Amino acid sequence: MQQIDIETSKGRIQGRLDQAFEGVLDAFVTNFEQREELGASVALRVGGELLVDLWGGRVNEVDDTPWTEDTVSLVFSVTKAATAICAHLLAERGQLDLHAPVTDYWPEFGQRGKEGATVAMLLNHSVGLPAFREPIKTGGYYDWNYMVGRLEAEEPFWEPGTRNGYHMISFGWTVGEIVRRVSGRSLGTFFAEEVAGPLGLDFWIGLPEPIEPRVSRLIPWAPGPEGPFTDFTQALMADPKCIPSLSLLNSGGYTPDSREAHAAEIGGGGGISNARGVSGMFEPLALGGKAGGQNFFSRDAITRMSQVSMATGKDATLLIPSRFALGFMKSMDNRHRPHGNIESVIIGERAFGHVGAGGSLGFADPDCELAFGYSMNRMGAGLLLNERGQSLVDAAYSALGYRSNTGGVWSR
Repeated sequence: MQQIDIETSKGRIQGRLDQAFEGVLDAFVTNFEQREELGASVALRVGGELLVDLWGGRVNEVDDTPWTEDTVSLVFSVTKAATAICAHLLAERGQLDLHAPVTDYWPEFGQRGKEGATVAMLLNHSVGLPAFREPIKTGGYYDWNYMVGRLEAEEPFWEPGTRNGYHMISFGWTVGEIVRRVSGRSLGTFFAEEVAGPLGLDFWIGLPEPIEPRVSRLIPWAPGPEGPFTDFTQALMADPKCIPSLSLLNSGGYTPDSREAHAAEIGGGGGISNARGVSGMFEPLALGGKAGGQNFFSRDAITRMSQVSMATGKDATLLIPSRFALGFMKSMDNRHRPHGNIESVIIGERAFGHVGAGGSLGFADPDCELAFGYSMNRMGAGLLLNERGQSLVDAAYSALGYRSNTGGVWSR
């Protein structure tokens, strides 16, 4: 392993990597020099070995405080993968039937047209609860019982199971409440005790206060006067009652970079980690279910997690074609569409994982035993991957001998 210590115009890049992955380092440096990266980390594990572990830049725009080896940041919807893993662990242990009615575990959910909804519909974004019609109370996202009660009373936007629309934030309370009901532990506690702890991960759903000083500050993305204005952005600006607008803006004043938000167990988008932690979470999913000397999942479970469960030509929330497994994103290639370069995530055919708003990413590819993580503090455009993250993915697959992604997935 090479020790890396490079000074760039945007700060120092440090870490370790196997020389076969120098293309990942080149892409990482280019992100700082040419693509406005501020602070970030990237990590790759192949066959259970940590072969890339890089970090660099700054933790904020105010001063020169460096992003260090232990810096963590908000990874937004990468947290959905963590939440989904908790549900799949319960299924693996025979405690949760993914195809059973939600009401078998959560009777109060069966109201206002949701009586026939299944657990799988919660996981694949087809249950019909992508947003809340009435305003969320101030600080509502930090109140688990309040959000669960709102979901129980909400009428679905469509008949559950008949179509899908990305459940941008509600996913964390629907799937998370199932985890809580079945396990008897809160989502954050279950994840800490059954996933992050055994794997030795710096990854929290509900951040302990002593870790707060390690958290990098978030820099939101703001579009210029000429866009790009995706269909999602245009809908958001045109209709405050549409699903995209309600999903993103009806949040009760949610401030993602606040201590209150970090402490809350927001399983749809509030996780705190770094690339090393994210890649470590996906390691057992890349290795047939085993990692760290433990057996988390059977190979059949990994196969189930990697399969497309719901796909559509127009996601009701994102307003683009989307493809989801049970709790995970699959490769989505929308490069042919207007502004498609910020509405895609292109990974391997059997790979599955999750993008976070602004561009963070984690995924597993069982075909090449790759576990990938990327986190950053300066958000990019769009709700899927941008060129910073995709360039790192592309370099990783190229180093592993993959030939092309022109077919919509990386192939050999």
